[in-house]
Amino acid sequence: MARPVGRRVEILDTFIRHVADVGYERANLGDVAKELGMSKGTIVHHFGTKAQMLRELEENYMTSQLEAVRSLWERLERPEQRIAAIIAASVYLQVVSRDATFASQREVVQLADDPEMQQVRRLRRELQAMSAQEIDRGADDGVFRRVDSEIVTMQVWGSVQWMWVWFERRGDRTPDQIASTFVDMILGGLLADRAALADLASPDGEVMTVVRDVFDYVEQPTA
Repeated sequence: MARPVGRRVEILDTFIRHVADVGYERANLGDVAKELGMSKGTIVHHFGTKAQMLRELEENYMTSQLEAVRSLWERLERPEQRIAAIIAASVYLQVVSRDATFASQREVVQLADDPEMQQVRRLRRELQAMSAQEIDRGADDGVFRRVDSEIVTMQVWGSVQWMWVWFERRGDRTPDQIASTFVDMILGGLLADRAALADLASPDGEVMTVVRDVFDYVEQPTA
């Protein structure tokens, strides 16, 4: 009789996949219900509204991201490693958490002014602040050039938030290759001395090895 708990998760996971594939506006609770062989009323009973489901998606996703970043921070201490890890993690998330990542990234502005989205906005600001602090710390340590850390953080997050648009269309590039290129380009503009860039951007380097381990990512063999 523990089915309701699992059923709720199943409903939310299916809704998230629909949002990832067709967007929030086109995601239809009737379609979700039909796929799961239940009534639309069952979904309403569990969640109330479609907006509530989106709020849960965003809050769960941002919470899991924060937990992952804290795990990365425990294993990578230097600011250049941490910024490289944030960038690489954004790529691997497209694979290990594809539906939630696509759904969150494509609907990042949905409900932006909704008072009930305050927790989501707080979590997002916390993640961005962690990035900006590491950029400032790197500048203080002489590792990074002195830049406007808030603007650079927005540049980094803006570029990775748009990744869902083209990621699956680049089947000729592996996630390792995409992560390496992103780290190389972004950190290449930040580092005061680019001597360490090759290792930071290497799929075989410490940073990406740690990121893959935290996200339990394994490269799938090509056909």
